[in-house]
Amino acid sequence: MKGPRAVLFDYGGVLAEEGFALGLRAIADVNGLPGDAFVEKGHDLVHETGFVTGQVLEKAYWETVRADTGISGGDEALRQEILSRFTLRRWMIDLLGDLRDRIPLLGILSDQTNWLEELNERDRFFRHFDRVYNSFYLGKSKRDPALFDHVLRFLEIPGEDVLFVDDHAGNCERAQWAGMKTIHFTGRRPFLSEMEKRVPSFK
Repeated sequence: MKGPRAVLFDYGGVLAEEGFALGLRAIADVNGLPGDAFVEKGHDLVHETGFVTGQVLEKAYWETVRADTGISGGDEALRQEILSRFTLRRWMIDLLGDLRDRIPLLGILSDQTNWLEELNERDRFFRHFDRVYNSFYLGKSKRDPALFDHVLRFLEIPGEDVLFVDDHAGNCERAQWAGMKTIHFTGRRPFLSEMEKRVPSFK
């Protein structure tokens, strides 16, 4: 079996708990708002404002969220509700050490804004990867199919030799359009089962 030459991991929801959704739900609870609707609005606004692609800074995002939803709270309190909930999955970090002997290139591909660098300052996880691709600096998010072609040009590896792991089915679908192989992350057990099928000698 031929394995991938590169594996790219999403951050929130794969390498770590999905702190953005968890934090938005906590903010909704404090403000007496329906959680599901507020999480969806928060996700949409991070794209619509351009924060996720570095077009505006975080201040503009929270100003828009407050104006559109009526929530209270200062920027720092709101951001900490989110950042505090990004917890690395230790078993995923341990798995990277095993993959290091089998995969030439390991990377992150994330829509995590410039929070990703701040989270790395706290948890020091970039050291496990060869490349980090962040939509905040690329000017494109994973909602834009062109992002995946963009990343492949940086990698200089054919899409068929790249495995992308993400917890959003739509992101996996768009990566497939660029020729990448994908795993839709839905939990530890199904993920490990899929990795055994994709990576030689993986257990």
